[in-house]
Amino acid sequence: MQVTDNHDRDRQVPGPPDPFALPVPETVPALPATFRPTRTRVAVFAVSAVLVVTLVVVALILPDTGPTAWSTPERVAFAAIGPLISAGLYLLARPRIVADERGVTVVNTVRTQHLEWAQIVRVNLRPGDPWVLLDLDSGEVLPAMGIQASGGRAARRAAGELRALVDEHTRTERDD
Repeated sequence: MQVTDNHDRDRQVPGPPDPFALPVPETVPALPATFRPTRTRVAVFAVSAVLVVTLVVVALILPDTGPTAWSTPERVAFAAIGPLISAGLYLLARPRIVADERGVTVVNTVRTQHLEWAQIVRVNLRPGDPWVLLDLDSGEVLPAMGIQASGGRAARRAAGELRALVDEHTRTERDD
């Protein structure tokens, strides 16, 4: 009978690097740190500005005489549609993730949730994920729309920084 060494079997053999692994930052970012989806915010604010300006211009050039005349209250109501739609679009620009000494605050489109550092088990941004997903100690997965995959390399870098912050603070809490 041959006896095998269990340590050899359990040893991890270094393989090729995982192409989907999050980048590890040189240093852990300073707190407080805020992560926002820059491209989404720029797009939302640009569309909102164009929408408001367009509807105001159209309201000003609507006919005020003749069979299809628009009264002043109707023009004002027409122009007011732009800010109303922009307010709805603002929900898409609202997401952010704020990390501070107390933990992480995740602000999504309509919901805000504060997490203690110890509640976060892992930070994920896998291929196909639209935004960062936080694995929580309760077994739940919390979407964190403040870092969106559409941000490309910058989003992967931000996710790596958030992961480094979580690792640093959960390690510190476990050591206490």
